[in-house]
Amino acid sequence: MRVGSFVLAARFPGQGEGEALHRAVRSAEVAEESGLDTVWLAEHHFVPYGTCPSAVTLAAMLLGRTRRLRVGTAVSVLPTAHPVALGEQAALLHVASGGRFSLGLGRGGPWVDLEVFGAGLEAYEKGFPEALDLLLRWLREPSVGAEGERYRFREVPVVPRPSEALTEAEGPEVVVACTSPASVRLAAERGLPMLLGMHVGDEEKAEMVALWRRHARASGRTSAEVEGAAHVSAGVCQIADRRPDAAETLLKAMPGWLKQGLDAHVTVDGRERGMRDPLAYTELLCGLHPVGTPRLCADRLAATSERTGISRFALLVEGSGDLAATEENVRRLGAEVLPQLT
Repeated sequence: MRVGSFVLAARFPGQGEGEALHRAVRSAEVAEESGLDTVWLAEHHFVPYGTCPSAVTLAAMLLGRTRRLRVGTAVSVLPTAHPVALGEQAALLHVASGGRFSLGLGRGGPWVDLEVFGAGLEAYEKGFPEALDLLLRWLREPSVGAEGERYRFREVPVVPRPSEALTEAEGPEVVVACTSPASVRLAAERGLPMLLGMHVGDEEKAEMVALWRRHARASGRTSAEVEGAAHVSAGVCQIADRRPDAAETLLKAMPGWLKQGLDAHVTVDGRERGMRDPLAYTELLCGLHPVGTPRLCADRLAATSERTGISRFALLVEGSGDLAATEENVRRLGAEVLPQLT
């Protein structure tokens, strides 16, 4: 089982953006010290829900500050980036880090980001498969040209080539955030592992893994590819000596952050959007994920792995909103939970 942290660089009420980013960086440094496998970095624009606007940029910084830790994006929003530009950055980080970078990709949402970056709503609604396939070609082929609906250019060499890295992998790992049957099928047909969100529980994640396997087999993927796919489950982790204390920590801090952050999202086309109740959502997360004593946290991770077949986790550890408490949470995850999972 491979356990990592999920870092949003969340700005809680009353905090500055620098404070949120400092906590994100420190939590990653402590993650390496504590024996965690990976740090997954979120990307958001124009909202305090997450103050990191470029996951690949923060990944580059953290790869330079660490020596063992894998660093991944969760996710880089593909519709607001040119796939070749993102592919070049991913290849650069893969080669320079000796293969420690994972590229998580997602479709994002119908937010004003699409207007600001000139992508348009069509890039979100229809353009993700074309962009994904172009990016994958960039990471796997020596030269690439395009004749698609959105991207058209003459053949050019791939520099740097990901295969130049001193690693067994030919290129950086690519993971796709999946929230619907359509995105599950998209990932499965390409043999790409999924990143499944923290808002769904074990039963739904197990169904998505089963659906992925069916589509992957139907697409001609080998048994080894299907069984070896390293999907990632996102969740929340808060550790305390008593479960009520762990839940109380999150229930005091997270609803304010969620309300402030989610309220700030603006749709590009004025469409209405449903809003989760922040307190009810926090309570849901406390019930779904490892929130409680170290023993409870280890048991819950093991149960999720057994029920879903997922062996990798990206756990939000900054739910307290406090730097010292976040560092302690990460250290306890490494010292008191991980040994129970081996």
